[in-house]
Amino acid sequence: MLRFDLPRVHANVVRWEALLTCLVCLLALRWSPWLMAVLALQGGLRGWLGHHREPLHALWKRILQAQGWAGPLEDVGAKMFAAKLLCIASSVALLLAAAGSTLWRVPVAVLVVFSTLEWALAFCAGCWAYGWWYRRFPPA
Repeated sequence: MLRFDLPRVHANVVRWEALLTCLVCLLALRWSPWLMAVLALQGGLRGWLGHHREPLHALWKRILQAQGWAGPLEDVGAKMFAAKLLCIASSVALLLAAAGSTLWRVPVAVLVVFSTLEWALAFCAGCWAYGWWYRRFPPA
């Protein structure tokens, strides 16, 4: 479902954010699961309020636009869905870590794979799931 009520996002800004997500996940796997709190917050802001309201997105957008590297505009609906999945996976990792389980590494590893697909190949798994969902269950 296309979102005409929110500003569209630049493809390369989202890909840059996916690279940073991948790096934060790798750092969390190496040092501390509590780094996932940053991604849970960012995913929540981008997913439920919109990318245009998340401060780091605005910063990356301004920097990449100034360099002429922002890329083409894309619909924000699927990207917001992917951001919600980021928030949920990061929150699950945090809850598992707080419970003392080593299973927190599983959602973080999944995020590494999916964020790598986004930044390296421009394949957004969350966006694919978003499209699949709305084809299967169209809004009334």
